[in-house]
Amino acid sequence: MPGNNRIILGVIGSDVHAVGNKILEMSFQEAGFKVINLGVMVSQEEFIHAAIESSAGAILVSSLYGHGEMDCRGLREKCREAGLGDILLYVGGNLVVGKRTFSEVDQQFKKMGFDRVYPPGTLPEEAIAELKRDLDL
Repeated sequence: MPGNNRIILGVIGSDVHAVGNKILEMSFQEAGFKVINLGVMVSQEEFIHAAIESSAGAILVSSLYGHGEMDCRGLREKCREAGLGDILLYVGGNLVVGKRTFSEVDQQFKKMGFDRVYPPGTLPEEAIAELKRDLDL
Protein backbone atom coordinates (compact mmCIF):
# COMPACT_ATOMS: atom_id res chain seq x y z
CA MET A 1 0.00 0.00 0.00
CA PRO A 2 2.06 2.95 -1.24
CA GLY A 3 2.05 6.01 1.02
CA ASN A 4 0.58 4.12 3.97
CA ASN A 5 2.59 4.77 7.15
CA ARG A 6 0.51 2.52 9.46
CA ILE A 7 2.36 -0.57 10.65
CA ILE A 8 1.57 -3.50 12.91
CA LEU A 9 4.36 -4.54 15.27
CA GLY A 10 4.59 -7.47 17.64
CA VAL A 11 6.44 -10.48 18.97
CA ILE A 12 4.98 -13.69 17.55
CA GLY A 13 4.11 -16.98 19.23
CA SER A 14 5.03 -17.72 22.84
CA ASP A 15 7.93 -15.27 22.79
CA VAL A 16 7.94 -12.74 25.64
CA HIS A 17 10.93 -10.58 24.64
CA ALA A 18 9.46 -7.13 25.24
CA VAL A 19 12.47 -4.79 25.42
CA GLY A 20 13.42 -4.95 21.73
CA ASN A 21 9.76 -4.60 20.78
CA LYS A 22 9.52 -1.34 22.74
CA ILE A 23 12.74 -0.04 21.14
CA LEU A 24 11.34 -0.81 17.69
CA GLU A 25 8.05 0.92 18.53
CA MET A 26 9.81 4.11 19.63
CA SER A 27 12.19 4.06 16.66
CA PHE A 28 9.42 3.65 14.09
CA GLN A 29 7.27 6.31 15.76
CA GLU A 30 10.17 8.77 15.75
CA ALA A 31 10.61 8.01 12.04
CA GLY A 32 7.01 9.08 11.37
CA PHE A 33 5.18 5.75 11.32
CA LYS A 34 1.84 5.19 13.02
CA VAL A 35 2.67 2.09 15.06
CA ILE A 36 0.08 -0.33 16.36
CA ASN A 37 2.13 -2.38 18.82
CA LEU A 38 0.47 -5.66 19.76
CA GLY A 39 3.15 -6.49 22.32
CA VAL A 40 4.34 -10.02 23.01
CA MET A 41 2.86 -13.49 22.53
CA VAL A 42 0.94 -12.41 19.41
CA SER A 43 -0.80 -14.97 17.19
CA GLN A 44 -0.86 -14.79 13.41
CA GLU A 45 -4.58 -14.09 13.59
CA GLU A 46 -4.00 -11.10 15.89
CA PHE A 47 -1.50 -9.61 13.45
CA ILE A 48 -3.96 -10.05 10.58
CA HIS A 49 -6.96 -8.70 12.49
CA ALA A 50 -5.02 -5.60 13.55
CA ALA A 51 -3.79 -5.03 9.98
CA ILE A 52 -7.34 -5.22 8.62
CA GLU A 53 -8.77 -3.04 11.38
CA SER A 54 -6.14 -0.32 10.91
CA SER A 55 -5.67 -0.65 7.13
CA ALA A 56 -1.94 -1.09 7.77
CA GLY A 57 0.64 -1.13 5.01
CA ALA A 58 2.98 -3.56 6.76
CA ILE A 59 3.24 -6.21 9.46
CA LEU A 60 6.54 -6.36 11.34
CA VAL A 61 7.10 -9.62 13.18
CA SER A 62 9.77 -10.10 15.82
CA SER A 63 10.96 -13.35 17.36
CA LEU A 64 13.95 -13.90 19.60
CA TYR A 65 13.41 -17.30 21.17
CA GLY A 66 14.33 -19.27 18.05
CA HIS A 67 10.89 -20.56 17.07
CA GLY A 68 10.06 -17.93 14.45
CA GLU A 69 10.34 -20.54 11.73
CA MET A 70 7.48 -22.48 13.28
CA ASP A 71 5.45 -19.46 14.43
CA CYS A 72 5.60 -17.65 11.07
CA ARG A 73 4.83 -20.59 8.80
CA GLY A 74 1.64 -19.94 6.84
CA LEU A 75 1.33 -16.24 7.72
CA ARG A 76 1.49 -15.06 4.08
CA GLU A 77 -1.22 -17.56 3.09
CA LYS A 78 -3.46 -16.40 5.95
CA CYS A 79 -2.91 -12.79 4.88
CA ARG A 80 -4.00 -13.66 1.34
CA GLU A 81 -7.08 -15.47 2.63
CA ALA A 82 -7.99 -12.36 4.65
CA GLY A 83 -7.60 -10.06 1.63
CA LEU A 84 -4.15 -8.78 2.62
CA GLY A 85 -2.18 -10.40 -0.17
CA ASP A 86 -0.15 -7.27 -0.90
CA ILE A 87 0.68 -6.29 2.67
CA LEU A 88 4.41 -6.06 3.39
CA LEU A 89 5.70 -8.71 5.78
CA TYR A 90 8.95 -8.05 7.64
CA VAL A 91 10.49 -10.43 10.16
CA GLY A 92 13.55 -10.16 12.34
CA GLY A 93 15.41 -11.57 15.29
CA ASN A 94 16.74 -14.95 16.29
CA LEU A 95 14.38 -16.82 14.00
CA VAL A 96 15.58 -20.43 13.96
CA VAL A 97 16.98 -23.07 16.25
CA GLY A 98 20.34 -24.56 15.31
CA LYS A 99 23.26 -23.42 13.25
CA ARG A 100 22.34 -21.93 9.89
CA THR A 101 23.85 -19.10 7.95
CA PHE A 102 21.79 -15.94 7.74
CA SER A 103 21.66 -16.43 3.98
CA GLU A 104 19.86 -19.77 4.53
CA VAL A 105 17.45 -18.19 7.03
CA ASP A 106 16.79 -15.27 4.67
CA GLN A 107 16.00 -17.61 1.77
CA GLN A 108 13.75 -19.75 3.92
CA PHE A 109 11.65 -16.84 5.18
CA LYS A 110 11.40 -15.28 1.74
CA LYS A 111 10.06 -18.62 0.47
CA MET A 112 7.50 -18.34 3.29
CA GLY A 113 6.38 -15.02 1.79
CA PHE A 114 8.28 -12.45 3.85
CA ASP A 115 9.48 -9.38 1.98
CA ARG A 116 12.38 -8.55 4.31
CA VAL A 117 14.28 -10.65 6.83
CA TYR A 118 16.64 -9.25 9.47
CA PRO A 119 19.23 -11.04 11.61
CA PRO A 120 19.70 -10.40 15.33
CA GLY A 121 21.42 -7.11 16.03
CA THR A 122 20.03 -5.23 13.03
CA LEU A 123 19.62 -1.57 13.87
CA PRO A 124 16.08 -0.17 13.52
CA GLU A 125 17.35 2.46 11.06
CA GLU A 126 18.00 -0.23 8.44
CA ALA A 127 14.43 -1.52 8.55
CA ILE A 128 13.06 2.02 8.71
CA ALA A 129 14.91 3.04 5.53
CA GLU A 130 13.79 -0.08 3.66
CA LEU A 131 10.20 0.24 4.86
CA LYS A 132 10.04 3.86 3.73
CA ARG A 133 11.27 2.77 0.28
CA ASP A 134 8.90 -0.20 0.14
CA LEU A 135 5.90 1.94 1.13
CA ASP A 136 6.89 4.85 -1.13
CA LEU A 137 7.06 7.27 1.80
